[in-house]
This record gives sequence, structure tokens and C-alpha cells, in this order.
Amino acid sequence: MAESTDISHAATPVARPHRKGLSVFLTLIVIALLAGGAWWLVQRGKAPAAAPSGFGAGRGGPPGGGGGGASVTVGSAVASQGALPIVVDALGTVTPPITSTLVPQVSGVLTEVLFTEGQMVKKGEVLARIDVRPYEQQLAQARGQKARDEAQLTAAKLTLSRYQQLLTQDSIARQDVDTQAALVKQLEGAVESDSASVRSAELNVGFATIRAPISGRIGLRAVDPGNLVSSGTAGGIATITQMAPIDVVFSVPQERLGTVQAAHKRGKLPVAALDRGRTQPLAQGQFLTLDNVVNTATGTVRAKARFANADGALFPGQFVNARLQLGQDEGVLVPVTAVRTGPQGDYVYVIDEEQVAHTRAVKKGLANAEQVLITQGLKTGERVVSEGGDRVKDGGKVRLADEQKTPAAQDGQAQAATEKKAPDLSRLPPELREKVEKMTPEERRAFFAQRRSQQGSAQ
Repeated sequence: MAESTDISHAATPVARPHRKGLSVFLTLIVIALLAGGAWWLVQRGKAPAAAPSGFGAGRGGPPGGGGGGASVTVGSAVASQGALPIVVDALGTVTPPITSTLVPQVSGVLTEVLFTEGQMVKKGEVLARIDVRPYEQQLAQARGQKARDEAQLTAAKLTLSRYQQLLTQDSIARQDVDTQAALVKQLEGAVESDSASVRSAELNVGFATIRAPISGRIGLRAVDPGNLVSSGTAGGIATITQMAPIDVVFSVPQERLGTVQAAHKRGKLPVAALDRGRTQPLAQGQFLTLDNVVNTATGTVRAKARFANADGALFPGQFVNARLQLGQDEGVLVPVTAVRTGPQGDYVYVIDEEQVAHTRAVKKGLANAEQVLITQGLKTGERVVSEGGDRVKDGGKVRLADEQKTPAAQDGQAQAATEKKAPDLSRLPPELREKVEKMTPEERRAFFAQRRSQQGSAQ
């Protein structure tokens, strides 16, 4: 038993070094695998980047990388010398110069309405009638009172004449003569008052007939026949608005006041009324005047323009876009899409004769929806990129969109143009010309093809 114990103690130190070496070996293998995997991943990440480099090199480099880069198809335009109108655009409201409400001036029953809602009426035209009988009675009463007072005045004047004659004969007291003269004066005043009453009653009779105070378009009726109307009614019977001429009220920024006033002194200023999209002109008018105060809340001044509006294109209360033209500026014009803005300011891409785009800094002036005026940096006749500028780089090669037609397409267009060209019938005899004119296009082409073949065989 003692020997076996010694043997076991002697074997133990030999096994421990073997297990330690195995673990170190396995660790090294794991590290090597990890290192190899990492290297493979790095190489795999680099591989896709190399392909475009080689593809681009085979085609002359990436776009924008010098004059030999791949071309980019763009739209282009030629800078031209022209005039750009100086305009002020603003939102305007169509406002009638005169609006009149038909308010009765006497009270009574509305017996007749002689207008149709929405019709055009003329000044002085009879539109409605109020029961006039009470006012005719008042007129008759006033005339009767006047006739009575006139008769009394005549009798008093005759008596005064007799008294004055008797006074010359010293047959009557002067006091009686003076009293009679005062009575004559009193009756003359009564007659004047009666005349005023008659005229007032005549006015009431006339007010019972309601006439159009202005020419224009009448609105919807507010009172129907048979209803009692009163003088001074707020709403009235209807409203008339003048349609021709008509005004447009819009706002001008206070920064443009000096320009507007200076242009107005030089002459009449045209104003255009446009639709909501500012594409379709509705009417043409002239600038009238500016308001006398600046609105401190908006920093603008109200302005008014007048339009003939003979066709009724402008309607009261309608919102329109008013365009006031103050003149025009001369300079180099390019499309609005050609001007781009970068950190250094505005610039354009100029295309040279080799179809290479170059960045050019410019200064722009006035602009409208389509064109912009270049005040500095561009000359007339230079070609600029108008479309596709976001894909262009300085020094990059470009290809113009209008040069992309293939030869086949060009041949097709030429053939179509040839087919559309009408044959010359003037050289044909009259009887043959009439026959050919009655043919369909297909029959006509076949006829001329046969005629050409016959002429060729005869030669």
C-alpha cells in the first residue's frame, strides 16, 4: 500500500503542465481566428469602394472632377438682353366707387316692385312705388289752404287801397290804415307758408315713387310688395352698386412710396388685375391715388386703381392680385431657375464651348415669376444651366437636353415632316387637280407615288 501511494504522488506533477499547454494553444487559435475574421471584414468593406473607382476611372473620372468627368444632362438657356418691368404685386379687393341703398323717404305700403334682382339699372329708372293716396290728399289740402289765404290777401289789399285813398281825403284815421297794412303783410306770410306746404306735399308724392339714384347692378330684394315700409329704414328695399367703372383697393409697402410717387408724376401707371394664380389677367386699369396715411400695424399704404370693367370681369368684393407697373429696367435676363444661392451668395453655372460648367458669381436685381435681371457677373449670349443644376459641379462636363435626340428619332421627325408637307398641285392640269383634291391623304400619296414611278420609267 505504501508503494502505490508513492506512485500516485509522483504522477500528478506530470499531468498539470500538459493541460496548461493545451489551453494556451486553444487561446492562440481563437485569437488567430478573430484576427483573420477582422481582416476579412476590413477587406470586404474596402472591396465595394474600389469598384466605382475603377468604373469612374474607366469613364474619365467622377462627374465634376475636372473637364474629363462623366457628363450630366441639364437644361440650358442663353442670357439675353431685355427689359424687365418694375412692378408692385399686392392682394387687392374690388370696391365699387358708389354704393346706394334704396331707403324709402316716406312711410306707406309698398305697392309695386318693378325691378328684378340682379339686373342692371340706369339712373332715374323707376324701381318701386309706395301707396301715394295719403300724400295726394295732403297735397290737395295744402293747395286749398293756399287758395283761401290768397283770396283773403287779395281782399285785404283792396281794403288797404281804399283806406289809403280815404286817408288822402282826411276821412279815416291813420291807425286804421296802418292796421290794414299789417293785415296784408300777415296774409302775405300765410300765403308763403301755404306755398311751402304745397311744395312739401308735392315732394312726398314724388318720394312715393322710388327711382334709381345711380346706374349699376341691383342686389337682392329685402322687402316684398304689400309690406309697410318706413322712412329711414336701415336695410332699405335693395342696394345698388356701380359696376362700370369699378375700383380695386390694394396695399403698397411704405418702402416703395417714393418710387410710386415719382413714377406717378411722370405719367399714368398701368395696373393689371390678375386671378388667384397670377397667371390670367382679368382686367387692365390705371392707378388713381395713394391714401394719406401709413398703416402703422402693417407698414403699408392703401392705394386705389380704376378699371373700366365694361365686360363685368371684376365683381364687387372680389379678391384679386393687383400688379402695379412703375416702369422697366434694362439688363441681362435669365430664367429664375438658373440662379442658385450658396454660402458666398448668388451664382450661376456658365457652360463654355466645350460644354463644361463653371461657377460664376452674379448679382441679381428685379425678378418676376419667370425671369430675373442680372446686374453684374454675366454677359449677353452666355449659356447657363437652367435645369438640373443640383447635379452639376464646378468644372464638370454637361450635356444639353436638346441634344439628346437619337438619329433614329431625328430621321423619324424628318420623315414625318416630309409626309406632312403638302404636294404641289399647281403643276397639275385643272381636271386632274380637281380629281386629286377630292382624294383622301392615303389615296393622294399613292397617286403621287405612282406618278413618280411612271416618270422615272419614262426617263
